[in-house]
Amino acid sequence: MSTSMPVQILLKDKLPEITDMIVQSYQDLGTINHLGYCPLPSMNEVIEIVEDLKELLYPGYKKRQNLHLGNIEYHVGDLVDSLCERMIIQICRALRHLDMKEGINVCNDGHEHDYENLATRIVIDFFETIPAIRKLLATDVQAAFDGDPAAKGTDEIIFCYPGLEAVTVHRLAHELYKADVPYIPRMMAEWSHARTGIDIHPGAQIGPSYCIDHGTGVVIGETCIIHGNVKVYQGVTLGALSFPKDENGAIIRGAKRHPTIGEGTVIYANATILGGDTHIGAYSVIGASVSLSKSVPASTVVTIDKPSLRFREAS
Repeated sequence: MSTSMPVQILLKDKLPEITDMIVQSYQDLGTINHLGYCPLPSMNEVIEIVEDLKELLYPGYKKRQNLHLGNIEYHVGDLVDSLCERMIIQICRALRHLDMKEGINVCNDGHEHDYENLATRIVIDFFETIPAIRKLLATDVQAAFDGDPAAKGTDEIIFCYPGLEAVTVHRLAHELYKADVPYIPRMMAEWSHARTGIDIHPGAQIGPSYCIDHGTGVVIGETCIIHGNVKVYQGVTLGALSFPKDENGAIIRGAKRHPTIGEGTVIYANATILGGDTHIGAYSVIGASVSLSKSVPASTVVTIDKPSLRFREAS
């Protein structure tokens, strides 16, 4: 007991000092803390919203079982009602925070911006796209099944394939990105990235029948355009060649920085395609480990020379 007393006294003396140091850092480094009465979007709530949106996209496969035509309308109606309310709250927070970052005092009473009305219109428009998203996802599921002899059926694709998981979240996030919702699309994308190892920026434009096989390490940049019936394998990067800068050395944002991939192209493992001016012509094949920063015409096969292998007897 006597040997522990000095440690306890040290803790009692030091902990308030440590607390003061940490709190002081909040004043000194205000760019990485948010202190105030206007709450930020909640990562946990955004994740729960995405999980419930997948209930709408793939009914019967996710949380709720025993759905049929007799109860599906009630189930969907109840889910949409809950999702709308929760999404409006999160989008309001995101919109308000963006204005606050731009110097608008948004939390005072009588502020002119009606965030709730704007968020409500965004959410209504978003839910009207759900049938179209489901049509796209049906083509993605079929493309994954058609391209993988190991798949026993489309149910297996929906249950198990990380490529479909990543594309599903992307198609949802992309609609919110197009509606200029701040923060939340990236939150969705980064959560999906952590789960699947597939990094798709919500701004990327992806056509129907898109298949990511295996998927780990795939990176797809914000301004990438991918046409229909494209298939990519693990480790593929569709990235930026360089970042243009203004006269002050600051990155110019919004420029086309990532490649365009033509209809029916196949890109094999660990290939890298870079640059906003790089166009891969339709029905091309980009071989494994190829690195490209220039355009190729349609129906082109691009490979690297096979490396020379040396065999010797093991010692």
